[in-house]
Amino acid sequence: MTPRRVLLVLAGVLGVVLPVGALRTRRAVARVAPELRSPRLFVSFGWLPLGLLSLLRSRLRQDTPIGPGVAVRRRAVTSPEGATVDVVVYDGGSRPTATGALLWIHGGGHLVGDPGVDHAWCSRVVTEVGVPVVSVDYRLAPEDPYPADLDDCWAALRWLQTHTDELGVDPARIAVGGGSAGGGLAAALVQRAHDAGHPVAFQLLQYPMLDDRTALADDHAGRGRFVWTPRMNRRAWTAYLGRPAGAEDVLPGAAPARRIDLAGLPPAWIGVGDQDLFHDEDLAYARRLRTAGVPCALHVEPAMYHGADAVVPDAPSMVAFRGRMVTALRAALG
Repeated sequence: MTPRRVLLVLAGVLGVVLPVGALRTRRAVARVAPELRSPRLFVSFGWLPLGLLSLLRSRLRQDTPIGPGVAVRRRAVTSPEGATVDVVVYDGGSRPTATGALLWIHGGGHLVGDPGVDHAWCSRVVTEVGVPVVSVDYRLAPEDPYPADLDDCWAALRWLQTHTDELGVDPARIAVGGGSAGGGLAAALVQRAHDAGHPVAFQLLQYPMLDDRTALADDHAGRGRFVWTPRMNRRAWTAYLGRPAGAEDVLPGAAPARRIDLAGLPPAWIGVGDQDLFHDEDLAYARRLRTAGVPCALHVEPAMYHGADAVVPDAPSMVAFRGRMVTALRAALG
């Protein structure tokens, strides 16, 4: 084929593909609530070579503000088993009696992120729920794949459970929560705590990343067009697992939705948007929890994509979405 012929064919293909892609994008945007639309919807890191992540993490970092009256301490803590991990402790000052506490796990697809992205959220929990928050600064893939981050979260939880007197915490009222990949880690950590005989009281799962097998699906019913896409999901799971997403030998601890028996786990709250790539896997996990006899409150936010409450935090629907999380924590922790 001559060069001219190649150019003509390429032009013809682009003439079809580009309008079709633009039409699909317009349709996807139309399914998003107007108050949640933002130029950031079209920013994707799906093209980013994983080898550059370590160089760009500090540049990608965007700390949210710490709330007024909230004291923040970063410290290295050691679990009873001798494992050490960095955590950030948020507290509002002295409390006359022991309260509950929240162990929080940030998101980032197991690849990026740090506690700073959730300063504002953790501060809100301290202020509105009246409990201290411990946020885990866990290791990231692909440098440290599974189970490094889950081990770090386990060390933080065990430290929290064995230092309740120091922190003014009731050991029977400790919740574990997280967003996105942090939500998946929270679910996995709750399972591990149950199996090890150190259970927690509640799990707060904010659009959790639970099931690597979602990466195998070809049809997502139009979901996952923004912020967290099928391509990014497949790459993140593969980097985290150290094997292809959806492989038969993936352990339940790495992908908590693979656990067969969910009986005996603590009550849960799960929130996800109906345009989120994780919509189906989150609803399936909620159904399975209920079938196993685990109380599970499920909230599906209309016209919300993945992480919209971080992209447009002041949108009324997103303020209400996080308000539901606060309400669930307050009810669970007293």
